[in-house]
Amino acid sequence: MAGEIPDLIAEARTGTGKGAARQARREGKVPGIVYGGGADPLPIQIPFNVLLKNLKAGRFLSTLFNLKVEGQDDVRVICRNVQRDVVKDLPTHVDFMRLRRTSKVSLFIPVEVIGEDNCPGLKKGGTLTMVRPEVELRVTAGDIPEQITIDIAGLEIGDTITISSVELPEGAKATIDRDFVIANIGAPKGIGGGSDEDEAEEGAAEAEAPAEEAAAEE
Repeated sequence: MAGEIPDLIAEARTGTGKGAARQARREGKVPGIVYGGGADPLPIQIPFNVLLKNLKAGRFLSTLFNLKVEGQDDVRVICRNVQRDVVKDLPTHVDFMRLRRTSKVSLFIPVEVIGEDNCPGLKKGGTLTMVRPEVELRVTAGDIPEQITIDIAGLEIGDTITISSVELPEGAKATIDRDFVIANIGAPKGIGGGSDEDEAEEGAAEAEAPAEEAAAEE
């Protein structure tokens, strides 16, 4: 099942060049461009506060948006670049790429947990530690999953769940090319010489890999 893709509302921008871009900024808008997808480039502008809110929410460059521009068909886009003021570090221009339904894109997909009621480790006082509450997957733009599911039924204290034990949606693949930890059942605090937080940090350290920039292929 495809997940809900957030809307991003923009306006078509009349005129191009530095003069038009400066005018957009004076009006409290951030100029931008939408390109790719076999269509002509479309100059746009987005309210500054709307763009800043999305940037602060995190992972703007790896979020698929449904771009809505009056007078234009809705289109799925991913941000390819955000230019910022070198002094104020505020956005001054934004580039988006259109995606076909068959395009591949890297996105963070939330992890759903089931089986808590049948987990011996939790019944013995253990704690579920989510090392990765979201997992970055390479997916098809037209078939984005709402979540991936891990089942902790039957797990004991000390057990872990790695990406290799998860059934991924058809056509999806983890962007990290090795078996990494998603969650573990930690010992109760004061037992085993470490806290849940320590175990989470250790698990995260094991799973760390160089971050990959979200990419899209036409």
